[in-house]
Amino acid sequence: MPFTFKRTSPCTSLLKTLAVSASLAIVPTLVSAQAYPTHAIKIIVPAPPGGAIDIIARIVGDKMGAAMGQPVIVDNRPGASNNLGTDVLAKAAPDGYTIGIVGGSHNTNKFLFKNLGWDPEKSFEPIVYTHEVPLVFAIAPQIPAKTLPELVAWMKANPNDAKVATSGRGSAQEMAAEMFRMASGVQMLLVPYKGSSAAHPDLLAGRTALYIDTISAIQSQVKAGNVRAVAVSTKKRAMSLPDVPTADEQGLKGFDANTNGGFLAPAGTPKPIIARLNAEINAALKLPDVRAKLEAAGIEIQGGTPQEYAALIKSDLAKWGKVVKAAGIEAE
Repeated sequence: MPFTFKRTSPCTSLLKTLAVSASLAIVPTLVSAQAYPTHAIKIIVPAPPGGAIDIIARIVGDKMGAAMGQPVIVDNRPGASNNLGTDVLAKAAPDGYTIGIVGGSHNTNKFLFKNLGWDPEKSFEPIVYTHEVPLVFAIAPQIPAKTLPELVAWMKANPNDAKVATSGRGSAQEMAAEMFRMASGVQMLLVPYKGSSAAHPDLLAGRTALYIDTISAIQSQVKAGNVRAVAVSTKKRAMSLPDVPTADEQGLKGFDANTNGGFLAPAGTPKPIIARLNAEINAALKLPDVRAKLEAAGIEIQGGTPQEYAALIKSDLAKWGKVVKAAGIEAE
């Protein structure tokens, strides 16, 4: 029987070659994702130790390490309004061995600083939305107001004393104060401090009238009676201060400010690795001892999918962009 050749078109041959090449390119990624992790994972925290995102990174990181069989190391990289550590994360290898946790400044710094070197959406792969920290309208004990409407009335009647502490440029406290200014029509003087611990003495002494601070930082002063909490900033009441009504309940309809955040990886991190990290962090957030520790610190636990966290980042960027523009804050 004569041997015959089967003719194959050049296009068909090219398509087969491309298909084989593509499949071979995928194999290393799949293999690495299946083996992941094979060594220590680093969590970059772009803030000093002791804050909400540092607490979450350490508590959740311990559980992740135990479940994944590799050490999880927290690497604090504070500086430049959290931009320094975030920049390090954006430029890290997208292999799942360097991830990070960010707070509210991640969604405001885009509008406050020029030439960041990273984009809050394009430079990262969202892993999971971990937390929300409500803010508390804490007033000096010398101020006679007992409710938010009474505080607004007092500030309008005493404009020279309407001094509001903030934690510096771009902080959640400053953004909430600007939102409060626009919602209430109060004229106020913002007084910047380097964090909550620096702002508290002047608030307690009455040198500032108001500090819209994170519940994790101010709740001990509230519970000790050193300052008066007249409102919380979120649409629902805070779990750790359930008797304090929201700003929305007291007439500032739609008022919703908080500091929130979650875990991110550098852009290009393989999807199977993102899925594994998402599953491990969600599992850790559901553990009773983790929940107890975080809730005791005033941190309200979230969780969910990478897509849900991506949608939140987009929504927050739109919200805070409007506040920065309306307040006339110019980028440095």
